[in-house]
Amino acid sequence: MLLLDGRPVRDAVFDELAKKVAGASRAPGLAVILVGDDPASRVYVRNKEKGCDKIGFLHRTHRLDADTDQATILALVDDLNRDPAIDGILIQMPLPSHLDSDRILAAVDPAKDVDGFHPVNLGLLVTGKPNTVACTPKGVLRMLAHYDIPVSGRRVAVVGRSVIVGRPMSLLLNLKGQMGDATVTMCHSRTPELPAVTREADILVAALGVPEFLRREHVAPGAVVVDVGINRVDDPSAKKGYRLVGDVAAAEMDGHAGALTPVPGGVGPMTIAMLLENTWEAMQRREGGDRD
Repeated sequence: MLLLDGRPVRDAVFDELAKKVAGASRAPGLAVILVGDDPASRVYVRNKEKGCDKIGFLHRTHRLDADTDQATILALVDDLNRDPAIDGILIQMPLPSHLDSDRILAAVDPAKDVDGFHPVNLGLLVTGKPNTVACTPKGVLRMLAHYDIPVSGRRVAVVGRSVIVGRPMSLLLNLKGQMGDATVTMCHSRTPELPAVTREADILVAALGVPEFLRREHVAPGAVVVDVGINRVDDPSAKKGYRLVGDVAAAEMDGHAGALTPVPGGVGPMTIAMLLENTWEAMQRREGGDRD
């Protein structure tokens, strides 16, 4: 079974971006808004900061208390929208429950929405004219291309329907072009006879957020399995008291699947790489340049 390691693909993207930044008139700027003290969010933000430092991006992280009110966050977003040094704004999800996530995401200038979650950018993807694309689905396609795994003409099952991964992933795979032209079925946990549906797929994308939900019975022999999930499960034998697992029972894939993204180390590194690539592209569009 081929392990689709995302780290060398991420490193190649970082190297390419570092060369572009070195030749640019200024560094792209990324602002992150982190509300609260969610442990997973802290790790994600720290990794984004490391990536920015590695390739020479300007980055600012606004760490706000968990009880910060909506008006304060919207005012900060407005300031960042108007800041000429900031090309990309990222709202670290999830937000505390008292906040209206949809309203806050919609307040971001679509031109600075480097996560691809703004209704304008999602709408452009639906019409087949994508501008900024959600980082994780974009990273999945980049990884498949790196490992020479064809998409065109193949059957793909995407298990999960969130606007962060499942929906944009399905739409991207269905677009015309080299990394599209797939026949896509979007499934979810309530899909009747799910194993029968997913076993029809040449490529299976798991994006449910449920630990080890998909088992051997869900996967056709030789299929490519892309595991987007990253979940903490208690493990007293582990040093930290927990371990990270995906949405796929990885141990059951050995000798059965043709390829698998590991968790951690698979899709996760690609998400950060695509975030920074989106920030570079946002700067180029704002300054009237091309994406290269």
